[in-house]
Amino acid sequence: MTAAGPGQQALDIAAIAQRAGAAILEVYHRDFEVTHKEDTSPLTEADLASHRLIRDELAALTPDIPLLSEESAEIDFETRSAWNEYWLVDPLDGTKEFVNRNGEFTVNIALIRRHEPVLGVVFVPVTGVTYIGEPGRGAWRYAEGESPQGIAVRQPCPSPAVVVGSRSHANPLLEKHLSGLGGHELVSMGSSLKFCRVAEGEADFYPRLGPTSEWDTAAAHAVVTGAGGAVVTLNGEPLRYNLEDSLLNPEFLVIADTAKDYPALFAGYGDD
Repeated sequence: MTAAGPGQQALDIAAIAQRAGAAILEVYHRDFEVTHKEDTSPLTEADLASHRLIRDELAALTPDIPLLSEESAEIDFETRSAWNEYWLVDPLDGTKEFVNRNGEFTVNIALIRRHEPVLGVVFVPVTGVTYIGEPGRGAWRYAEGESPQGIAVRQPCPSPAVVVGSRSHANPLLEKHLSGLGGHELVSMGSSLKFCRVAEGEADFYPRLGPTSEWDTAAAHAVVTGAGGAVVTLNGEPLRYNLEDSLLNPEFLVIADTAKDYPALFAGYGDD
């Protein structure tokens, strides 16, 4: 059941994400340089501007809660493993989409407590739409000047199902495993927007078989869970955070209709 609206902390975090989005758009609407990290992923001044704003504002709002951001990911596991709760941030999710100027990029801020996201905000700078998820309370969506409106996943799954996939990381094995789903429509898009489409009832399933990092998923994970869906590994276990030295997620499934056995579609994946 969805509460009347998001809690005050969630609204405060949404305001920070919106201000970070404004900083991103200042770069987006002019020429900018693109550099690359050691893993060859792109980096722009927009990533860094958003990171600095979020870092500083979270430190002012919650000085006792540590921060792990994509742009400050060098914190070692010995330190992180002692955290009971922390902010997990992707200051610009979908940098490739940002560079390609297709608008499909987001600001992601999540609060992780005991390895699970308990609050998540996803802000879409180009459209001005904010998604908030508070698992156990609900999920909401609103544009600038609007009041948050509750959103929920689509249950039961319709036929044909709408499946969302990555625009930048296509996987040729995906269609093979989706064959067991029956009729479906596959829609490609970037960033954590795929989770949000499931959360707001516009899509039914998002299987992610390619690499992601924990900051890519945590905020939108909270939105999906708050909306009544689930994010699980291929063996059906809940996706969890900060359990080991690596910050890479396992393959996972974002599910609207939790009554359907989506993990069964991927039995044997890895043996292909």
